[in-house]
Amino acid sequence: MGGTSSLLFLGTSSGAGKTTLNAAYCRYLAKGGKRVVPFKASNLSLNSYVTADGREIGMGQAFQAWACGIEPTADMNPVLVKPLGGGRMQVMLRGEPFMYVGPGTLMPKDEVMDRVCESYDLLCRDYDRVVCEGSGSPVELNLMEADMANIGLMRARGVPAVLIGDIERGGVFAAVYGTWLLMPEDVRPLMRGF
Repeated sequence: MGGTSSLLFLGTSSGAGKTTLNAAYCRYLAKGGKRVVPFKASNLSLNSYVTADGREIGMGQAFQAWACGIEPTADMNPVLVKPLGGGRMQVMLRGEPFMYVGPGTLMPKDEVMDRVCESYDLLCRDYDRVVCEGSGSPVELNLMEADMANIGLMRARGVPAVLIGDIERGGVFAAVYGTWLLMPEDVRPLMRGF
């Protein structure tokens, strides 16, 4: 990927601080003269932002883009899942409506992951650093097969990761150690720190 280096911030849970730490690291790299871009493969959120070309992404990735000193684009958050209530969700793919999912209807993971990787590869081509944000926890056993933003990205593109936790929540050491123990063996070598 043309010498681009990437780093993925994984969290022990939702709300662990991934979005904020990602933005801070993006800002740090941008201030150091790097051409840096944020990336979140898949985001579950109602808080969205409409890009200059009319596409919809997660607000967190828009915030991170501004920390980089750049305008947000759909490739920064290729999958945005918007809850609609009653177990139904709208899936936005590269900022445009793609499908509705709910009980009995699943997203075609392989097709969508191919598009996620296309977005990631485009960013790697155009930037020096891609700072990635995971989603929720990487070891939600009931969601691991469908994961794109955590282990899915690590497997698809070999992205190294750092695990973060929020000590304010309590139980952070158990959460960090438990997450490490539940990480699949094939991606553990990509873990770079805590």
